Amino acid sequence: MPIKPACSRGCHCSTAKTLKRHVELDQALAADVAAALGTEAAAPKGIWRRSVFRIPGMDCPSEEQMIRLRLADAPVSALRFDLPGRTLTVDHGGEAEAILSRLLPLGYGAVLAQSDALQSAEVPAAPLANDADEARVLWVLLAINAMMFVVELGTGLWARSAGLVADAMDMFADAAVYGVALYAVGCSARHKLGAARLAGVLQLLLALAALGETARRMLTGAAPEPLGMVSIAVLALAANVVCLWLISRHRDGGVHMKASYIFSANDVIANLGVIAAGVLVGWIGSPWPDWIIGVAIAAVVLAGALRILRLR
Repeated sequence: MPIKPACSRGCHCSTAKTLKRHVELDQALAADVAAALGTEAAAPKGIWRRSVFRIPGMDCPSEEQMIRLRLADAPVSALRFDLPGRTLTVDHGGEAEAILSRLLPLGYGAVLAQSDALQSAEVPAAPLANDADEARVLWVLLAINAMMFVVELGTGLWARSAGLVADAMDMFADAAVYGVALYAVGCSARHKLGAARLAGVLQLLLALAALGETARRMLTGAAPEPLGMVSIAVLALAANVVCLWLISRHRDGGVHMKASYIFSANDVIANLGVIAAGVLVGWIGSPWPDWIIGVAIAAVVLAGALRILRLR
């Protein structure tokens, strides 16, 4: 006895015409569900996958943050980073190749290792951002950085320190970043990405200004005051540690919060550099450590700006 063709409903249709009708009904139902969910009908909706990517160029938290930024508006429910193993596991909707196409422009050498379909019970719910909490944190960060910009700039000019002036520019850049991020709170992913890019442009301009000021100091041969350098750098370090602690609780939020985390982490490194430079200036009696740290901080600011501007 010939076996009747089975359709997606699990039955054995009596005729080819009935089978065709069932297929048409299933397709119409799938389109209606996709439309109700606000998704694109062309994609295989309802299918979630767990994909593992090997990323040879991902070896520190800065690359992790850039990947988080790159996938901020992708259909992703979970990201698990293994920096020592250079792998990233992504729970996502759609095909793994779509996620890979977002990672490749970063230049970290991403390769898809495996991809498996998830059962519906395995798909974790995406965390919801607390916009009011984010806004409160950003206002605090904005106030701290604006205050430290004034303090560091004034002290840097008085102490003739290129490092403090460069760090003050960094503080001003961060204040601008937090101001832009405040605009982005509650906006769509596209607006948040645009806000992050605007912050990157501001950071780029200030990095160039810091480089120009350091070059001027080198040409005039102005010797800095080491005690003033170290004292204000320690104060700035304390302020940036507080900022980093506050923003770290929101590093998994929107793209604007991730950009703020990147800049705050860079600031702590810059402050430690200014402290070391001030100690060296007092020890060896030469302004070169101050000039070197001024260039280094400007380079860090510039690198952070370029990482944000590379996002597409």
